[in-house]
Amino acid sequence: MSERLFVLMQHLMPKLAITRAMGALASQSDGPLSRWMIRRFAARYGVNMAEAAEPDLARYSSFNDFFTRALRADARPLADAALVCPVDGAISQFGRIDGDQIFQAKGHAYSTTALLGGDAALAREFEGGSFATIYLSPRDYHRIHMPCDGRLLRMIYVPGALFSVNPATARGVPGLFARNERVVCLFESDAGPFVLVLVGATIVGSMATVWHGVVNPPRHDAIQSWDYADRRIVLKQGEEMGRFLLGSTVVLLFPEQPLRFNADWAPAHAVRMGERMADRP
Repeated sequence: MSERLFVLMQHLMPKLAITRAMGALASQSDGPLSRWMIRRFAARYGVNMAEAAEPDLARYSSFNDFFTRALRADARPLADAALVCPVDGAISQFGRIDGDQIFQAKGHAYSTTALLGGDAALAREFEGGSFATIYLSPRDYHRIHMPCDGRLLRMIYVPGALFSVNPATARGVPGLFARNERVVCLFESDAGPFVLVLVGATIVGSMATVWHGVVNPPRHDAIQSWDYADRRIVLKQGEEMGRFLLGSTVVLLFPEQPLRFNADWAPAHAVRMGERMADRP
């Protein structure tokens, strides 16, 4: 199928209805269908169960339990770096934020203000800063971890579309990551603020954080915001901060400051949680 046709089909398909149906199916427990789905998925995508904390597929009560499986404690050692990669996946793009424009793919960029749900004041904190966008494929580990120590300040749920977020869609849908449903998490670190955005997609049943639990569903029509400034929610580098129930993308934003990304990083390059993402010279 051509990329043009693939993108056109996404404009026409009932993405929300499909997502709701798949979310309900994935949450069913201890049935022959869920067990079949788990076995079929693991075989189809070559999931490495040897690194899972529970390697026995039969022990997972639902597809969601399997999909958000924990890894062995030694499976993802942390690099000695200022910022470590928060997920397993593949690099979509990374680099400098050009004013308030984030590069998506050839011919496409979007604004930090749009990504952050229209919060222009928050977006200004990241003008001229750095970003990294990482795509999680179906076979990847789907828990999200902290790139560095951080204290949670705010969480914002932004309603939106549910386009696929794979590379073909990123090339074909303008402003993709600022159009899809997303959860924006703002942290304060010793080096200043940073944002970690969980981007939803077709079939992504829900997104969750460790401090809130499942954020969606329910899916709201308006932006929802939670203020944590008066609480001390601190997560250490490498700690889990959230998870996707079915895969998607994370976008990280850092303010304007010296930041040197891993020299091995390049678009489409596979990455693993805990590897060196960037250092501050």
